[in-house]
Amino acid sequence: MNKAEIIDSVSARLDLAKRDVTDVVDAFIEETKKALVRGEKVAVSGFGVFEASHRKARLGRNPRTGETVKIKATKIPKFRPGTEFKAVVNGSKKVETKAGVKKAAPKKAAAKKVVKKAAPKKAAAKKTTRR
Repeated sequence: MNKAEIIDSVSARLDLAKRDVTDVVDAFIEETKKALVRGEKVAVSGFGVFEASHRKARLGRNPRTGETVKIKATKIPKFRPGTEFKAVVNGSKKVETKAGVKKAAPKKAAAKKVVKKAAPKKAAAKKTTRR
């Protein structure tokens, strides 16, 4: 599910205009980014925690040349799912909706990619020559 599909789903569920839902989703994403840049955690109850993690400077290797390269210290965003979110994903807890409790949605089977295999090549008959 991508951002556009989330917006469509929330818009249909809450009977709101897509423009309004888009503004809310965009605002949530922007405020989360700003908080992480400031070094704050963003905790969404029942969902999880977004936080920035510090990665120390270290030495690495260039895979092409094998040369040692210095890698700068950096911050990376991380997400830790909450226990309720984990329980819903694992199927041990049901999803709650406005209308009541709804069973956890089953995972859709990934579309299998059909690959046609080439017919095996027949080995050429060996010519034997007598001397």
